[in-house]
Amino acid sequence: MHLTLELFVQTPERSIDFYQRVLGFDVQGSVSPEYTMLRNGDAVIAINSRSVLSRDHPLRTEIGDRVGLGVEIVLKVANVENAYRKAKESGWPLSALAMQPWGLRDFRLVDPDGYYVRVSSNHTN
Repeated sequence: MHLTLELFVQTPERSIDFYQRVLGFDVQGSVSPEYTMLRNGDAVIAINSRSVLSRDHPLRTEIGDRVGLGVEIVLKVANVENAYRKAKESGWPLSALAMQPWGLRDFRLVDPDGYYVRVSSNHTN
């Protein structure tokens, strides 16, 4: 089984830039406001414009509504220090790199539409 997340966003271009520049994803295929697939290793995120949703679609939100409430997108990486350095260099606001009590080292950030993202890896000495 593989998992692909589909995020419905206000401005696809901004979200595509975020996932590429801040988190190192690559575009798969062509860029489109209706559907753009991004990949980083086995992680796949598709960016879609909210405008393509029908008015009665359960994922439809109004501008200013909080999207992704109750969901945490967790991206496991081989080297969280490298991922943190790249994200930090982008200038995007993010938490400090921290060791968690459950044994993972991670940092957290919020994407342009308010989706909460945690980037983590197993701690190595």
